[in-house]
Amino acid sequence: MDINDAMKRLKENGYKATGKRKEILEFFQQADGYRTAKDLIQKLEKRYKGISFDTIYRNLHLYTKIGILEATELNGEKQFRFTCTHHHHHHFICKDCGKTKEIDVCPMGEVKQALANYEIEDHKFEIYGLCPLCKPA
Repeated sequence: MDINDAMKRLKENGYKATGKRKEILEFFQQADGYRTAKDLIQKLEKRYKGISFDTIYRNLHLYTKIGILEATELNGEKQFRFTCTHHHHHHFICKDCGKTKEIDVCPMGEVKQALANYEIEDHKFEIYGLCPLCKPA
């Protein structure tokens, strides 16, 4: 997903595409991996004095709800990144820096066999660890 797709999705879902919302999207487009609400507020408060966590969380929740951002939990904190939309894949996520690496392997074939009598609606497969730059030498 890119900013233009995200702004279009906002409008399609009946939300205003404001300058502040666009700046939030620009932050995530420039981010390499998952980022926290605190990372975002530190970036935005330089331009918007007094911007609240409530405003940030409302927008992050909205973006997640309509599929612009995806969320995960790292080190006990919710983190966000642009939703990947180009093909089905999963992620390795560095627990230190939040960078991600695509994994094209999907375990759903085995899971569907194990849950043959169940209706699976969705799935998310993530592996956590340290990337080559963050792991101790």
